[in-house]
Amino acid sequence: MDIRLAPMEGVTDAVHRRIHHRLFGGVDKYYIPFITPSIHRVFTTRDLRNIAPENNAGVPCIPQLLTRDAELFLWAANELADLGYDEVNLNTGCPSGTVTAKGRGSGMLRDPDALRSFLDAIFSASPLPVSIKTRIGFYDPAEWPAILDIFRQYPVKELTIHPRTREEFYKGSVHADAFAFAAAEVNMPLVFNGNLFSVEDCMALQEKYPGLPMMIGRGLIANPALGRQLHGGAPATHEELQRFHDALMDEYAREYPADTAHSRMREHMKYLSCCFAGAEKALKAIRKSTPKTYPAAAAQLFSLPLAENPGYDPDVFTK
Repeated sequence: MDIRLAPMEGVTDAVHRRIHHRLFGGVDKYYIPFITPSIHRVFTTRDLRNIAPENNAGVPCIPQLLTRDAELFLWAANELADLGYDEVNLNTGCPSGTVTAKGRGSGMLRDPDALRSFLDAIFSASPLPVSIKTRIGFYDPAEWPAILDIFRQYPVKELTIHPRTREEFYKGSVHADAFAFAAAEVNMPLVFNGNLFSVEDCMALQEKYPGLPMMIGRGLIANPALGRQLHGGAPATHEELQRFHDALMDEYAREYPADTAHSRMREHMKYLSCCFAGAEKALKAIRKSTPKTYPAAAAQLFSLPLAENPGYDPDVFTK
């Protein structure tokens, strides 16, 4: 089974990737959260921390670029090639308003002619194979056939499809029929992304599409052993989750100021709380915690028994 960890800004950083790969494994590829190349043609300190080979040693990583400027894409792809990467991923799926307002991410799907011109330029000169992560439209799923027809005209290494429109963000069910349409219409390698929250979700998809690569985001952050389980391994133990938490906290404390480290840990624990039964009160304490009170709040969570069937539940999570 081919399992990928989706890029999640502020969550799946280099610290998380290293520790997850060492303690749990089960992930065949980790996607580095998007880099937005600037007109100055230099990577930011944050970008360099994420893509530096020494920070990803031994971890199978693919960097993702977020831009509508072909020249900047090609500059960044050349820099990434020099760093030793052998693939670059283009983000045409991010639904954030601050991203789409600038015509990036899923904002690129609004203008098919501009998208085609951009792809002409990058595929004619990229030093690296280009994979793409996309949504099925900006406003309406009816946009999907035309968008897919554009992608099929290029040597896309892999097309990862999140079967929602930009307007849907992460709400409701995915459009399974849109993925089925792509699977029937194109020969390029496809990857499925969206609403894969549990072992059962992933196995149901594999029954329908045997061997299909799966890019998992929230499900893998909420249950860090999910990839291992899908490869036939064991669920996470209480001791493993504690060790994972402590390793993250120690690394963040070394790399960041206390407030930043605390913010990152709170974000991780929102998801990790899905591994514990009756976590609502402890999670509330974590959300309200300060850097000084965080350890006691986290200890409250780890005093709870494990959930019988851990997994991300969007209905519970958003309450």
